[in-house]
Amino acid sequence: MMADETKKQSAGSSWINVAVDYGPLLVFFLTYRYFAPEGESASGEIFAVIRGTGAFIVAALIALAVSKFRLGKISPMLMLSTVLIVGFGMLTIFLGDPFWIQIKPTAIYAFFAVALLVAYARGKALLKWALETAFEGLSDEGWLKLSRNWGIFFIALALLNEGLRHFFSFEDWLAAKLWVFLPLTFLFTFTQIPMLLRHGLDVGQEVDVVKDEPPTG
Repeated sequence: MMADETKKQSAGSSWINVAVDYGPLLVFFLTYRYFAPEGESASGEIFAVIRGTGAFIVAALIALAVSKFRLGKISPMLMLSTVLIVGFGMLTIFLGDPFWIQIKPTAIYAFFAVALLVAYARGKALLKWALETAFEGLSDEGWLKLSRNWGIFFIALALLNEGLRHFFSFEDWLAAKLWVFLPLTFLFTFTQIPMLLRHGLDVGQEVDVVKDEPPTG
């Protein structure tokens, strides 16, 4: 009975983590779509972006509070991601330029990639500190490989975001954040499970791998 209860709590926590990571992005997308002009209108487009950005900031702060009071912690990556959302979001609102909200993911991905790979080159697994106790039993070698792999993946996401930002409309770019980046992140996360298991990951933790993945908003 206790094992079943633990699994239920774990599943609930997993969904809360997914909501915290991707809920603000969904709020931004829905708000933008609601205010987006039907025809070609530069001013209407900017208005929709600003409204969506405001909702994005509020949702990100709510997600931070939910993480604190429902999960009992705020991961360093979530904190940094929220700070960047608020910072770039305020620039978007005050300057009225969607560029800042579009460049924000690139900045986040690039920062995490550099931090993880520089630490990896020095023999340090930054994810072990950032994700805290997400992967019980994982060896130091496993943490190093996980940090390296995520660093490389973040580089790929940064390049992908820049490509989409340059060659697609704002609305198509925004849709890609949900329908391309999110599936890619889940797929990449699950590809890491065999490596994690080879390096000592507690089998009981396997179902929780997604819930503490680095944010990609």
